[in-house]
Amino acid sequence: MYNKILIANRGEIAVRIIRACKELGIKTVAVYSDADKNSLHVNLSDESYNIGKPLPSQSYLVGDNILKVAKKAKCDAIHPGYGFLSENAAFAKKCKKAKIDFIGPSPESIEKMGDKITSREIAKAAKVPLVPGTEGEVSDKEALNEAKKIGFPLMIKASAGGGGKGMRLVHEESEFESSLRMAKSEAKSAFNNDAVFIERFVQQPRHIEIQVLGDKKGNVVHLFERECSIQRRHQKVVEEAPSPGVSESTRKKMGQIAVKLAKEVSYYGAGTVEFIMDQNENFYFLEMNTRVQVEHPITEMITGIDIVKEMISISCGNKLSFKQEDISRKGHAIECRVCAEDPDNNFLPTPGVINYTKSPQGPGVRDDSSLYNGYEVTTFYDPMLSKLIVWGKDRDDAIKRMSRALSEYIVLGVRTNLGFLIRLMVNQDFIDAKLDTGFIENHKQLLKVPTENSNLALVGSAIVLHTFNGTEVSKKDPKFTPWKYIARRSGISRNSLS
Repeated sequence: MYNKILIANRGEIAVRIIRACKELGIKTVAVYSDADKNSLHVNLSDESYNIGKPLPSQSYLVGDNILKVAKKAKCDAIHPGYGFLSENAAFAKKCKKAKIDFIGPSPESIEKMGDKITSREIAKAAKVPLVPGTEGEVSDKEALNEAKKIGFPLMIKASAGGGGKGMRLVHEESEFESSLRMAKSEAKSAFNNDAVFIERFVQQPRHIEIQVLGDKKGNVVHLFERECSIQRRHQKVVEEAPSPGVSESTRKKMGQIAVKLAKEVSYYGAGTVEFIMDQNENFYFLEMNTRVQVEHPITEMITGIDIVKEMISISCGNKLSFKQEDISRKGHAIECRVCAEDPDNNFLPTPGVINYTKSPQGPGVRDDSSLYNGYEVTTFYDPMLSKLIVWGKDRDDAIKRMSRALSEYIVLGVRTNLGFLIRLMVNQDFIDAKLDTGFIENHKQLLKVPTENSNLALVGSAIVLHTFNGTEVSKKDPKFTPWKYIARRSGISRNSLS
């Protein structure tokens, strides 16, 4: 086992990895930007080092500086988490050259599966179902003709990267040229690669993904599927496992195909094979994420397998500690991404200082967070504050538990999407599992704050004290009032989505 690991990330995933390392008896090294000097992952680590200015391009994306710290601190390995350098094959190669283990797949696997065009070619050779589309990158000159052949609506997709960047849904021919320019520009800015391809758009698709784990000895298993259809702007908001829309026969087929695809590229470590699925359970390969996913906790909750610890063990050269037949699932898990953003204003980020925060508790509740009182939410990074995860004996139980947990979650100082998430959990279509990737767009009433309970909030505001659990938030924030506290907890005013 390793003696010391550097975590090349920040926020909740850095905290998650540090805690796993502590349980394994491994020392940890944190890196941080100027903006993150007081972050929780810095305080929890055994050592910490500044790596630059707030912008990711000047800190968390500068692989050479991170490697310098790893060498200085005498680290055995680097865990990249998700985002930043986690799917950067060049960085993985540099780690290998420096004789520092990269806790993830090989650089070759990252290169093959990280490029969507190359991964489609591999999937096609392996006879994995694909959405009809271009064979590879399309040039500006040939793009429109290819689009006409495929038919509208269609998707323009960046070849590199992920996170929904460089993607455009095009409904008709008149929109194509401008959408192509925007997709290429966004891809160039995000990944320094403006290559795109075109796919037919699957109507009312569900987003289903399979978690895989592989070791360096050729063993690969899957840990079942996750439903990730609740999204906005191609970014996931709510995930659950197992999917309520996948039958046992489809689940088995998806799992087998995901394992087959991983073996095609000699994959080791944690990875996720993503599919889109139509309403008749026809599914098609979307992409493979060669890293740990944001939503990995829900898989951990239903299988009892610690994915981060397994990643570390695999990287050390250990064989998987279980076989496919040893893995079973129990119950149902849901994850909500709690973000500093305003759903009432197109989910725009809402930076600021956390005056007070309190996580929900109780059986089956897990909060992966890096929040604390006084934490500053900046504009430099993703606005996700935490991941609230619950487990229940079945989906209905999990939904009720999540509703309860969300109602107990307190974040004061910035607007959040908590009110939106609370309303989502009681939406009848969500409860009935009528899900697809257009769910939020088609349920815009969820973005609107109900007004029928405003009088109740006014009554409640009269009895709320200016102090909460001994923390006098009203003095820290002169704009804070008992009314705003109640409104924010209840999700009943335009300015209350925290």
